[in-house]
Amino acid sequence: MPNQPAPNLLSWASEIDEGAITQAARTARLPFVAGHVALMPDAHVGIGATVGSVIPTEGAIIPAAVGVDIGCGMVATETTLTAADLPDSLDALMPLVERRIPAGVGKGHDDPAVDRTLGDLGLPRTSLTPKQERTVALQFGTLGSGNHFVEVCLDERDRVWTVLHSGSRGIGNQLATRHIADARKAMQRQAISLEDPDLAYFTQSTPEFTTYIEDMLWAQRYAMASRARMDRVLSDALFRVTGMGARVRTVNCHHNFTQLEAHGGKELWITRKGAIKAATGDEGVIPGSMGTRSYIVRGLGNPDSYHSCSHGAGRRMSRSRAKRELSAGSLTEAMRGRTWNADRAAALVDEHPEAYKPIDQVMADQRDLVEVRHTLSQVFNYKG
Repeated sequence: MPNQPAPNLLSWASEIDEGAITQAARTARLPFVAGHVALMPDAHVGIGATVGSVIPTEGAIIPAAVGVDIGCGMVATETTLTAADLPDSLDALMPLVERRIPAGVGKGHDDPAVDRTLGDLGLPRTSLTPKQERTVALQFGTLGSGNHFVEVCLDERDRVWTVLHSGSRGIGNQLATRHIADARKAMQRQAISLEDPDLAYFTQSTPEFTTYIEDMLWAQRYAMASRARMDRVLSDALFRVTGMGARVRTVNCHHNFTQLEAHGGKELWITRKGAIKAATGDEGVIPGSMGTRSYIVRGLGNPDSYHSCSHGAGRRMSRSRAKRELSAGSLTEAMRGRTWNADRAAALVDEHPEAYKPIDQVMADQRDLVEVRHTLSQVFNYKG
């Protein structure tokens, strides 16, 4: 159940940094916030708005609250495979994934099949440069970096799932960064002073608002389609290694987005920054950190959370702190028994499980937001 750590703020987090509460309270004080700000169990400090927050607004949108990885999210596919169908080692899968799902900052690939998909997506409202148009094509169906990943997991029935985390790549970042800067300029023109300049906003019915919404919705479509393509590539690679298998069903959901929804008899913009839509019956994917469990969930439609839930475990250490205090050796121990990028352990210390909140506690904190349908344990992890 939630508690109220500050006015106009509800929190489901049993573990939360005071800085995150202070930051979320600043957002909650904005005059166009139409109700309380909801903090999910994985909430932690972000840029402008708190990661793991759900913000209801009326007549305005905060670009930084959506963030720079517009449409980032998860996709998970249940397969017909069981644990007995997997080889003793999934080492053969790693080079296939590395080749077919490029990962890393700015990485892309030439894929002639991409053009048709991109044609169906259309274009953002903001005109793209020729270089940006090339980036859109080259990075479609690629993973990115940071906490983006590919996994193969077993559920409680020993059924095999594929799981993937990615967003709108370079073009989403570029569009978001431009709009965040434009929102700041709009505040300056209107002589509006904010507690945090990153809470700069666009007012509805202005040209800037319309452009941002159209660009954001396009980036969300791009991210979802890109995940869907990688998901198919991943399952095809897995089936090549096992020599059998078929897809059963797929869950594909955003966790950095905004959309117009009805709540409390009003049409509101619900911005979920690191949160999943969890209306009654909605399926979602909530990943833990490396070496821990992930969950397939079904929403309970809790109105206090604006029909939302957490998007993952949530960081308890900054990346720089994790690199200072944690080690490649302890990460290797945490990943024992799994196929993963072990040769990159030193570079992945900032993704150490101990840098994140315990996912089991996060799930316990949101018992009134979602029900767990399946619990997934990793057997293969490939990090961006």
